[in-house]
Amino acid sequence: MIRLAETLQRFADAAKHRPLTIGEAIDTLDETAYAFIAIILILPFMQPVPLGPITVVGGLTLAALGWQLLTGHDTPVLPQKVRNAALNEKTWLVMVSVSLKVIKFCRLFTRPRLQHLVNGTLGRRISGIILLAGGLLMAIPFPIPLPLNNALPGLAIIFYCIGELEDDGLMVFVSFFLLIVTVIYFSAFFIALWLFGNEAINYFRFR
Repeated sequence: MIRLAETLQRFADAAKHRPLTIGEAIDTLDETAYAFIAIILILPFMQPVPLGPITVVGGLTLAALGWQLLTGHDTPVLPQKVRNAALNEKTWLVMVSVSLKVIKFCRLFTRPRLQHLVNGTLGRRISGIILLAGGLLMAIPFPIPLPLNNALPGLAIIFYCIGELEDDGLMVFVSFFLLIVTVIYFSAFFIALWLFGNEAINYFRFR
C-alpha cells in the first residue's frame, strides 16, 4: 500500500514540468495491476460533491476494466479520452494526500486473511464483478446532483482494491455491502422521484 503513495508522488514530481496524462502515468507502472490502476482512477471521485458528466465517463471506464478482468485480459485497455486526460501537479499531490489517509486508515484493520477471495482465478472474477458493478452504478445519470453518488460505489471499489493489495479477503464482504447500500440508496431516489416528483428532487438535492 505504501507503494501506491510513492508512485503517485513520482507522478506529481513528473507533473512539475508539464501536465501528466493518466495514460502516461499508467504506462510507467512496472506491474499492470488492475487494483492499482482502479485506485488511481477512482481517487478523483472520492468526494461528496457530484462531478457531473465526467462521472459517467469514469464509471464506464471502471466498468470496462471489470469486464476486461472477467473476460481474461491480462493488460487493461483504457479509452483514449481517459488516457489523454492531463492532470497537473496539484491534482497529483491531492491524490497523494488522499491515498496516504486511506493507507493510514486501512492499516488499522487490514491484515492477510481469506486470501483465496482476492487471489487467483476467483479473486480476478470477484474483482471484475465489483469493478463492473461499481462502475455502472457510478455511470448512472441523475436529474439532479445527488450527494454521494460517486463516493458510495467508489468506496466499494477502493475497499476491494485495498483487500487485494493487502491480501485481505474480508474486504470483499465490505465491498459487496457498500454496493448493496448504493443500490438501495439509488433505488430510494428513483422510487421517491416516481411517487413524489419535484418534492423528492428538493429532498435529495445537494446543498
